[in-house]
Order: sequence, then structure tokens, then C-alpha cells
Amino acid sequence: MSVSVVIPAYNAAATIGECMTALDRQSIPRTEYEVIVVDDGSTDATADIAARHGALVLKQPNSGPAVARNKGIAAALGAIVLFTDADCAPAADWIQQMIAPLVDSRISGVKGVYRTRQANLAARFIQIEYEDRYDYTACSEYVDFVDTYAAGYRRDALLDSGGFDTHFPFASVEDQELSFRLAEAGHKMVFNPQAIVYHRHPESWRRYAQRKYKIGYWKTLVLRLHPSKAWRDTHTPWNLKLQMVLAAVSAPLALLSLWAQAYLWPLGVVVGVFVVSAIPFLVKAWRRDRPIAWLSLPVLCLRAWSLGLGLVAGYLRGTASTVRPA
Repeated sequence: MSVSVVIPAYNAAATIGECMTALDRQSIPRTEYEVIVVDDGSTDATADIAARHGALVLKQPNSGPAVARNKGIAAALGAIVLFTDADCAPAADWIQQMIAPLVDSRISGVKGVYRTRQANLAARFIQIEYEDRYDYTACSEYVDFVDTYAAGYRRDALLDSGGFDTHFPFASVEDQELSFRLAEAGHKMVFNPQAIVYHRHPESWRRYAQRKYKIGYWKTLVLRLHPSKAWRDTHTPWNLKLQMVLAAVSAPLALLSLWAQAYLWPLGVVVGVFVVSAIPFLVKAWRRDRPIAWLSLPVLCLRAWSLGLGLVAGYLRGTASTVRPA
């Protein structure tokens, strides 16, 4: 068995069937890969659906995706381990595209991409947001940021690294932390935009903001473990980090401007810089989906605020004080 596909799943009965069907229809022979579903304490039919598709189903009490993926890695027979999620439907050539860069023995990991078929405005914005990140990632020969909705690693590299950090109890940024750790250990990872999985993005702005808040909250732990990533990684464009700073500065200035008009001028400068920093994204959205371009500026503000508030909450609640075990 050359390839193992590991999928953590928790109460995923509504989506895992589509995921399993997509994996059944891959372009490489079914004898060349196995599918492992780690049922993370589901109370629905997740395990039964996966088993009907021939997946190896492992069960555990609800412990989070980091623990589930580590369990899948331990059971995997493949020299290459691929990861996707229970709400993703891989394209027919996904496995083939994911393993292609690993023919080069110098490469330890591969990052794929999201696509969506949704018509909802929030989902369409999120897709353009991802595509903006992918354009940025594509500028680097090697990457340090691999998302587990479409990730591939040599199993030996995963075992040597200790796997996913189980301090992350929910699906958040545990995949970022692993890829940062591998990159710092000298492993080379690459981006393959032809390795596609189709995903159901959030369809409400509230869920979008909640997701960004959670990312910001748990990012505090990642930054404690990998402080240099506060300045640069191969996934986060410079203007997003600038926008988070500007959003944070705008709050006290807005409050002070209610007390003294002298603060209106610096507030205007901050807002102006934010708008200028958003122009590359707005232009990209205009070219790809014009209705989304019209609402992008307020949503970019929402994104910056949600991530920033999550970071502040994470530091205030001591999330960053958690340390990785030896």
C-alpha cells in the first residue's frame, strides 16, 4: 500500500458520503491507496457510511482532529499519508496530483487547494479569499503552511516530528503548527494548485466571523511556538497583517474622536491606509466575481476585527502560555 488517506470525522454523516464517493472514483487504482476514517466520538451514522465505502474505520472518544489524525498516521500502511476533511470532495485526480511532487525524494510535503461549487455570497467571498492566498503562496518555491483539507506528507517525516500537537482541542490551526515545525526542521514542502478538493464554505457572515475569531484565538499558541511566523509565512499576505494592526488602532481612535475632534484626522489616515491596503484584493475580486467586489471592503474589515479580537482573547486567557510537551 503506497498511499494512505486519513480523514478525521465528527458527526459528519451529512457530508462524508460525498467525500467517500469522490475517493472511490480516483484516477489511480484502488489497490494503490487505503482510506482511513477516524471517527472522533460521533453520535450519528458517520462510521457506518464510511465503512460501507470500504474505509478502515477507527474509533475514539471525542478528542479533536489532532488526536484523530495522529491515530490515523499510526495505523497507516502507506509511505505517503494524505489528509482531507469529511466535508471535502476530492477531484478525481486529487491523489495523483498530491503524490506527484513526492516523486522527488527531497520533497516531504504537498499543499493542495480548495474549490467550491456554491452560489452563496459568503461562500463566494471565502473562495476568492483562498485564491488570493494561493496567488501569494505560488510566489514561493517551497512553502511552510500546509492546510489539512488537502495535505500530503511522507509518513516518516510525520512520525519523526511527533505528529500533530494535541494541545489544539478543536479544528483550528493545528495543521499550521505542524507545517511550521516541519519547515523549521528542514523539510521541503511544495504547493500544487492542481490538487483540488471541493468544499462547502460557511454560508453566513456570522459563521465566517466566528471561524476567524477561533483562528485568531488559537494562533496565539502557534506564535508562541513559532514567533518568527508573526512576520512572515507563505500563506498570509502582508496586507492582511497590516489590516489587523489598522483595525486595532482604529478602535481607540474612534472612541477618542467622540471626545475630541482632533482625533478625527489620524482616524481618517488609518481608514485611508486600510482602503489602500485592500485595493489588490478588490481588484482581484472585481476580475473574478464583481458582486463580491462590492461587498469586499466591509468583509475585509470584519475579517481583520475577528482575527484581531481572537488574538487578544487568546493572549488574555493564557492560550499562548500552553507549551508543547517534550
